[in-house]
Amino acid sequence: MLTLAWPWLLLALPLPWLIKKRHKKEEGRNLALRVPFYQQAALVLEGADAGSSNAPSGRWSAILQVLAWTLLVLAVCRPQWQGEPIPMDYEARDLMLAVDISPSMQETDLQLKGYQATRLDVVKSVVTDFIQVRQGDRLGLILFGAQPYIQAPLTYDLITVGELLNEATLGIAGNATAIGDAIGLGIKRLRERPADSRVLVLLTDGANTGGEVSPEQAAKLAAEAGIKIYTVGVGADEIIRRGIFGYRKENPSADLDETLLRSIADQTGGQYFRARNTGELEQIYESINQLEPIKQQQRFFRPKTEWYWAPLLAALALLSICWLAPALAGLTRRSAPTQLEEAP
Repeated sequence: MLTLAWPWLLLALPLPWLIKKRHKKEEGRNLALRVPFYQQAALVLEGADAGSSNAPSGRWSAILQVLAWTLLVLAVCRPQWQGEPIPMDYEARDLMLAVDISPSMQETDLQLKGYQATRLDVVKSVVTDFIQVRQGDRLGLILFGAQPYIQAPLTYDLITVGELLNEATLGIAGNATAIGDAIGLGIKRLRERPADSRVLVLLTDGANTGGEVSPEQAAKLAAEAGIKIYTVGVGADEIIRRGIFGYRKENPSADLDETLLRSIADQTGGQYFRARNTGELEQIYESINQLEPIKQQQRFFRPKTEWYWAPLLAALALLSICWLAPALAGLTRRSAPTQLEEAP
């Protein structure tokens, strides 16, 4: 099937006629200082400039010019030949990533490339790599603290999702941790998606300390909506700090509610993961990356071939005939007397 990529450019077809009409209307007035191209354009369209040997004349010349203009406009519209639709089955998932950005994520109990780093910096590094390998999936990003908000809706633009995650700042969502509200927002975004493809990955380093919806109630709603939740608890179990009386051991993850996170995962058919260091966090997201893909709606692809060059070449050929014919006729007229003088 032959189609036009930019069919609205066909509106340019009557442009020469409008110029000609304007020229006739303004005939007799001095237009040189206002729009000097009207007269020249009209002379070309009329083919009536008898005083110039380069101007096309005659009915056939005018017809060729009209055809050439039509072909030029057609070429600008980008004619394309569309082949038969080719079905393309693809497998993908709809994944919402919920990341805790409460102030506790500032704890420097993890290492990144051999150096101490905040939990959020480590999460950004690992999750960004996870995002990059999810080609074909639709990913969304929820950041939550005292309140959750959508940082990126479900999209195939994984580069943008990764950039928005790296721009996340600690504390901008409040100082509390609203796990239930974060799950509720994920449910709202995922429940309209195809069944068996709704996955929420929730990462936090603490317990539910805020929000309007309890995590238990949110998990129940997620299970009813067919949303699978994978929960990730991040933070080291032990860290050595220097105090007044020397070094002492502390548990920086004492506030992590593993019982709650495990319950949410079990209730929704997901799984709970514990990340005590960067390596474990990487392994967790690699495990999540092995989830069985879900076949989504079938897509169709139509191969397209550009054919703008065909009317363009035809238009140039017609214009060449229009411009060369008067020159050839002039040469013939100039050579005719010479032949008569040489005749015996």
